[in-house]
Order: sequence, then structure tokens, then C-alpha cells
Amino acid sequence: MRKITICFSLILLFVMTTSMFSPPGSFRIAVMKYKGGGDWYANPTALPNLVKFTNTQLQTKIDENVAQVDVGSSEIFDYPFVHMTGHGNVVFSMDDAQNLRTYLQAGGFLHISDNYGMDMFVRREMKKVFPELEWLEVPFDHPIYHGKFEFKNGLPKIHEHDGKNPKGLGMFWEGNLVCFYDFECDLGDGWEDAQVHNDSEENRQKALRMGANLIQYAFIGQP
Repeated sequence: MRKITICFSLILLFVMTTSMFSPPGSFRIAVMKYKGGGDWYANPTALPNLVKFTNTQLQTKIDENVAQVDVGSSEIFDYPFVHMTGHGNVVFSMDDAQNLRTYLQAGGFLHISDNYGMDMFVRREMKKVFPELEWLEVPFDHPIYHGKFEFKNGLPKIHEHDGKNPKGLGMFWEGNLVCFYDFECDLGDGWEDAQVHNDSEENRQKALRMGANLIQYAFIGQP
């Protein structure tokens, strides 16, 4: 607990002063590795592209070498922002769930992007992490939609999947958004190299801008 508190305090100080004087690679974000057979490694170009975009648009100094971290590892506390994606099954052991809970309660931030097919597993396993919480739709006036980039109507639609409206779902611990889940949206696909999914440049920009807001919120939190 002390380790993560110190880590996040230093990151907050870094962001709130001025990032332009900090050396490249001051901190990193990570992709979450999990068990169950789901492809946690999907969208390999997504986070590196988001990091480049965020460093340009927000003047952050995030290391472009995105880490990979096991959900149950103590190393997760080194990363203020962890991204989770995939198409299939997800399984958290009780130790994994407790580790993730501690991370989120201590100030960490989890972004989940359903790459299609993981929704039922995400909902089941996150119940192990916060059995007392329910997924809530994040209101359109929440700061996460009003960071560097404005999203007055909430989460943008990037991929069709089942043709449903996109939803930004959240878990709130003591009033703070600690986990953001983009459902029927697939921000991660929108962050990938342009030729991977042949998304329009307009959609890619929407996805990257929303992603930058997520990282901004994870680092600074409520204004």
C-alpha cells in the first residue's frame, strides 16, 4: 500500500507541475495479462499509438514501451493506468481479484475495452473484485468526457459489433471512478494502426481523443 501511494504521489506531482522538463520514459502504462484463455494480447499496436498521441496532445512523457503485467502481480502497483482487452474468457483467482481490488482502492485505474466476446466474463470476474458494486453508466457530465477533448454525448461509437449504442460503464469506489469499461464501442480497435481495421480517420481520432481523456483522468482524477 505504501509503495503505490508513493508512486502515485510522485506521478501526480509530475503531471501537475510541468511535464516538459521531465526526461522521456518518466513512467509507463501497462496491458493486463489474465488467465482463462482469452487473448489479453489483442490489439498490439493500440496502446503504443495511444501513448504517442497522448504525449503529443497532453505533453505527457509516457514511455512508449508499453508494459505487460499479470493481474495478480505486485508489479501492477507500478502503473497508474492498466488496460485490459480480449475476445474471450477471463478468469481471476481470488488472489488476483484481491490484488486488483487493492490496486484500484489505492489509486490505480483500470480501463477495459471489450474487443467483442468478453462481456459476460468481465462482468463475472469483476464481481470477485468488487462484489458490493454494480456497473453504472458513467453520466455524460462526468469529467472523463470533458478533459482535453469534449464528448458531450458520452462514449463515441467506433465499431459496430452488435449494432447497439456504445456505453461507458464504470465502477465507483467511495465516489471515485476506478474502472471504466467501454462496451459496444471498442476503443482499442480504434487505437490500432490504420491499416489493421481500415477505420476512418475520423473514427480513429475519436478513439484516440477519448483514450487521451482516460489517461488524463487516471493521472489527475477529479478536477
